[in-house]
Amino acid sequence: MIFRDATLADLPAIVALLDDDDLSRGREDASLPLDPRYEMAFVDLDSDPNQRLIVAERDGVVVGTMQLSFLPGIAFHGARRGQIEAVRIASSLRGQGLGGDMIEWAVEQCRGRGCRLVQLMSMRDRLDAHRFYEKLGWTKSHFGFKLKLDQDLG
Repeated sequence: MIFRDATLADLPAIVALLDDDDLSRGREDASLPLDPRYEMAFVDLDSDPNQRLIVAERDGVVVGTMQLSFLPGIAFHGARRGQIEAVRIASSLRGQGLGGDMIEWAVEQCRGRGCRLVQLMSMRDRLDAHRFYEKLGWTKSHFGFKLKLDQDLG
């Protein structure tokens, strides 16, 4: 499996992966042509040096995705943080260790950008994901809060 920065051509596969999940199914719209808002978001991400949209490719097929954000901060003596979001592996390939490989790769990318810590959030109901991250050595350290500003968000 190889990891690389996503291209615009990968966008349909990425949206399909985001929708290929029991808890988020129906939140995304993978029908073609894609909603133009996806392309606008891709352009924003792609133009920001502190953002990386990543795909995992196996035998030429996109089978995973995640977003990496590099966050500057003042806390911890000006430490930079890595944020991992929207992690998905194709449902047909889950349980084969690919997600662990992807997270390990992401952590190394954060280390290479000078991050002193890496963080991620996982929905409260994603108990399998919680076990997965704990198995990889992550600890539950904080409670997260969200405030939806757009009622159309799932």
